Amino acid sequence: MTTYREDQGRLARMFAFWSLALLLLFGCTFLHDLIVGLGSMSEPIGGIRIPVVGVDLTPAFLVAFGILVVGVIVLYRWQETPKVADLLIETEAELRKVTWPSLEQVLNSSLVVVVCVVLIGLFLAGTDWVLARVMKGLLFGGS
Repeated sequence: MTTYREDQGRLARMFAFWSLALLLLFGCTFLHDLIVGLGSMSEPIGGIRIPVVGVDLTPAFLVAFGILVVGVIVLYRWQETPKVADLLIETEAELRKVTWPSLEQVLNSSLVVVVCVVLIGLFLAGTDWVLARVMKGLLFGGS
C-alpha cells in the first residue's frame, strides 16, 4: 500500500513528464516541418505511407521521430532520478500551502494594474510630445 505522499509524488512526476513530453512533441513537429521545407528530405522512402497517422515515411519524419523517442527516454530517465523526484514532491507540497487570492482580489488587483499602466502610458506620451516640441523649437527655431 502506498502512502499519500508517494501517490502525490507520482502524480506530480507524471504531470511534469507529460507536460515536457508534449513540449518535446511540439518541437519535433516544428523540426519536421522545417526539414520538409528545405526540400531535400521530403521525398517518401519507397512511397511508403504510415496508415494510422497518414504520414509519408520520409527521412525528415524518421529524424524527427528518432529525436522524439530519444528525448522521451532521456526525459523519463532524468525525471526518475531521486533528486528531481524529491524536488517535484516538495514543490507540490509547497503549492498546497499557498493562500490563493479570491476572484474579487484578483479583479481589484488587475484593475489597479491596468489603471496604473494607462496613467503611466499617458504620462510618457505627454512627456514625449512636450520634449519633441521643445527639441523642435530649439533645433528649427520655433517653426
